[in-house]
Amino acid sequence: MATPSVTADGRLRALADGSQMPMLGLGIWQVPNGPEAVRAVRWALELGYRHIDTAQAYGNEESAGQALRESGLPREEVFITTKFYPARKDPAAEAEQSLRRLGVDEVDLYIVHWPKGGPSWAWAGMERARELGYARSIGVSNFDVGELELVMAAASVAPVVDQVQFSPFEHRRALLAACEQSGVALEAYSPLGTGRHVSHEAVARVAERVGRTAAQVLLRWCIQQGVPVIPKSTHRERIEENAQIFDFALSDEDMAQLAALDRTGGTDRALERKWW
Repeated sequence: MATPSVTADGRLRALADGSQMPMLGLGIWQVPNGPEAVRAVRWALELGYRHIDTAQAYGNEESAGQALRESGLPREEVFITTKFYPARKDPAAEAEQSLRRLGVDEVDLYIVHWPKGGPSWAWAGMERARELGYARSIGVSNFDVGELELVMAAASVAPVVDQVQFSPFEHRRALLAACEQSGVALEAYSPLGTGRHVSHEAVARVAERVGRTAAQVLLRWCIQQGVPVIPKSTHRERIEENAQIFDFALSDEDMAQLAALDRTGGTDRALERKWW
């Protein structure tokens, strides 16, 4: 497998198109548009996060944009991801609306949220969004190996990211290997299993051994494989805790013990059951 291009400090992952994605981001799935989402994003930016992940389907792009403006940070310092809602028809037109809601001129990454209606139909519109300057990079989410191959075959500009559920419990080894082979960065959503994985006994044992929290261990396991993570939280102390993952390392033994928790059989699938 090719080695992912991660900076020496472990904080940035080079994408195939020359852009760089922060290895840590805040995901705001299921956070209602309004004060709660604004606070979460503001806290994350105050605590050093430079990557915010939203989506048209989340309905909270306005809050992400408001928090970015209120932070006072220069736009170029924050990597913003949003996702095309594939029940709509035109990715470029929807991207334009996302930019309006976010209050920015472009997003850093625009991805097809899931392969509804087939994996490749939306890709020409994604390329158009990039050509129009609405997105610096384009990618996909919830695409398995076969779906990714179909997009690559149809693409003039290849996807640079496949964002999927990934953790020691969902260790999609075949998908990760295929992504790296194709120059696609696999990115992990729900790396904490929406909170379920942090209470697992095996994770707790590793955490105790390295003197870290279970959440930090789960996130570190991903980033040591070159996999960016976007844990979601609306609690300041958890957002802060989740950021403390760049000043320690897991041993090969720790990594293997966590990998043994996989429940997918090292699958090439992006998810176990479709929700669409």
